[in-house]
Amino acid sequence: MKHFLTTLFLLLPLQQVLFAQTNFVLVMTDDQGWGQTGYYNHPILKTPNLDRMASNGIRFDQFYAGGPVCSPTRATILTGRTHDRTGVFDHGYALRKQEKTLPQALKRAGYATGHFGKWHLCGLRGPGVPILKTDAHGPKAFGFEKWLSVTNFFDLNPIMSRQGEMEEFKGDSSEIIVEEALKFMQTETRKGNPFFCVIWYGTPHSPFMALDTDMEEFSGLNQNSQAHYAELKAMDRSVGTLRNGLKKMKIDQNTLVWFTSDNGGLPKINPSTTGGLRDYKGSLYEGGIRVPAIIEWPDKIKQAKVSNYPAGSVDIFPTIAEIAKVSDSAMLKPMDGLSLTPLFSSVLSKRNKPLIFSSRGRMAIIDNKWKMISQPKDQGRKIELFNLSSDPGESMDEFRPKHPQVIRMRKFLVDARKSIENSVNGKDYPNGVVLPQPPRIFWTDLPEYQKYFQQWKTRPEYESRLKKF
Repeated sequence: MKHFLTTLFLLLPLQQVLFAQTNFVLVMTDDQGWGQTGYYNHPILKTPNLDRMASNGIRFDQFYAGGPVCSPTRATILTGRTHDRTGVFDHGYALRKQEKTLPQALKRAGYATGHFGKWHLCGLRGPGVPILKTDAHGPKAFGFEKWLSVTNFFDLNPIMSRQGEMEEFKGDSSEIIVEEALKFMQTETRKGNPFFCVIWYGTPHSPFMALDTDMEEFSGLNQNSQAHYAELKAMDRSVGTLRNGLKKMKIDQNTLVWFTSDNGGLPKINPSTTGGLRDYKGSLYEGGIRVPAIIEWPDKIKQAKVSNYPAGSVDIFPTIAEIAKVSDSAMLKPMDGLSLTPLFSSVLSKRNKPLIFSSRGRMAIIDNKWKMISQPKDQGRKIELFNLSSDPGESMDEFRPKHPQVIRMRKFLVDARKSIENSVNGKDYPNGVVLPQPPRIFWTDLPEYQKYFQQWKTRPEYESRLKKF
């Protein structure tokens, strides 16, 4: 690995790497909980590279995924919109091609665009398989020129798809996609192009598979927990490879790297994944949606800081759009996020636009320290109100029908629900209707994949899925 980086980056002429435009790298884990970082003093997990990144940028202590499961957050990142608006109602739904996406906007602005890793926006369920060249909802359809991707989560020694051509790899999946992403960045840097690079890990999603050398540190844990934390150790190491690669290319100063997770942590992992927050992945309580997040951008973030400003994945598109001077018309309205650029040079204490969550018939509104959750119960709704400033663990429900915050936030929630319903029904699109979408199915139902069943059925990631065939 060291030889690869040294050989690669010594080839870069200095004049080709000094851009006027900012590069963007989005890095996202798969099921990493809010408490699973070294900088939050996790009892066994050390993340020295994330810790260094946090000490050189903005660490967000109240940052939220786009939704409580994976595909929804991916849709939110690419659109800047609450995921139900985009047709991605749950994991495995396809993103509507009528949406306007961040890579499309940056591509038009002259950026090279690349996606590496998990996609999960093409309507296919089951463990990740290489995305077919003919997939009409793959990365290419949404603005990525280059891609090395799989449909869903992926693990050790993965089979992946490079623009529709299958390739097998050996090693840890996080390290593989970072190496491949760096090759993309190096190529575009040599051409003098700014780039937008998305690195979406399959770590630490189940099934838990890690290198033996990484497992050793966690030998005192049960098998699942041991492999889960070993995957995170390798992921952190790949973050170090990424940061070092940018430095060797001499583009680290003008490259914004944004790290986060796609949803809250998993249950049944020890030690706990959520840092004391309530509940886990799939829930609209804090443990299901609050996630670690860091922005590192040395050119503009001169002083490291810890921010308690409530922010989320929904803010990624508008933030990058402002930096890249992307036209407002490149974003579909309503836009639920806002630009976080003021945080780069000052301290903000109040968010002027509440964060909205809509998932599986449930809704949540986070307005600075106040959070309201509305969930189905019997024939009605259960409404809860929490003060996240004094009660981040959501142990004390302050709901009363005449509570001033209940009255104020309930109106906002009702208005948001009506707006989202309009979006679901296609009212945001020029023709006012939703075009036909691919079904949400398992990839084993597609004839194009069935010819690989015999070849793949002994692979550990596909074994349980293919044993009935």
